[in-house]
Amino acid sequence: MNLTPSRKSLARIAAWTLAPSAAAGLIFAAPVLAEAPSALAAVQAHLKNTSSMTADFVQTDRKGQRLSGTLTLKRPGKIRFQYQKGVPLLIVGDGRRLTMIDYEVKQVQSWPVKNSPLGALLDPDRDLSKYAKVLPTGSDGVISVEVKDPKRPEYGTITMVFLRDGSAPGGLRLRGWVALDSQNNRTRIDLSNQKFNVAVADSAFRWTDPRPKTRGR
Repeated sequence: MNLTPSRKSLARIAAWTLAPSAAAGLIFAAPVLAEAPSALAAVQAHLKNTSSMTADFVQTDRKGQRLSGTLTLKRPGKIRFQYQKGVPLLIVGDGRRLTMIDYEVKQVQSWPVKNSPLGALLDPDRDLSKYAKVLPTGSDGVISVEVKDPKRPEYGTITMVFLRDGSAPGGLRLRGWVALDSQNNRTRIDLSNQKFNVAVADSAFRWTDPRPKTRGR
């Protein structure tokens, strides 16, 4: 199925929010119920105890338009966003760099993973107490954490939302995140069907370079 121009633009704009950018979190009105230090400790424990994860994702922009796909994660540093059939984009983190491949126009852009908002999610040894703050959720069953490096604001912010789940690593399940780029393009990622600590081959994070004189990865 071919994408219409508007859906092609949607895919590219949404994908860019995973690169270095500014970000904004989910909006909640009630006060925080969970104590911030214990909430951060729980998130850190979840990250340290999750070596891999697979999930379905739905990506929603500020106009409510949606794209779906599958997410594969392997710490440290590896992630893959495989979009639905007909979307000519792929986003891959190979442990060092986060790369966006546009197969339609044969372009490739990449950044160090640590320079992306996703760096906080992909590095289980990152000390969140230095970079994170707990945001209001109104429920002790939900933890929302905003992570950014105040010394490097150009690296952007990621706001991760977790649900308390005794069957998940560290007692938490990543529900998703929300990002807002410098052009005010808001993108929300919602996850479902999460599976933790499953076998994931490193080959899942290779990709084929579409540019002339093709170089495989």
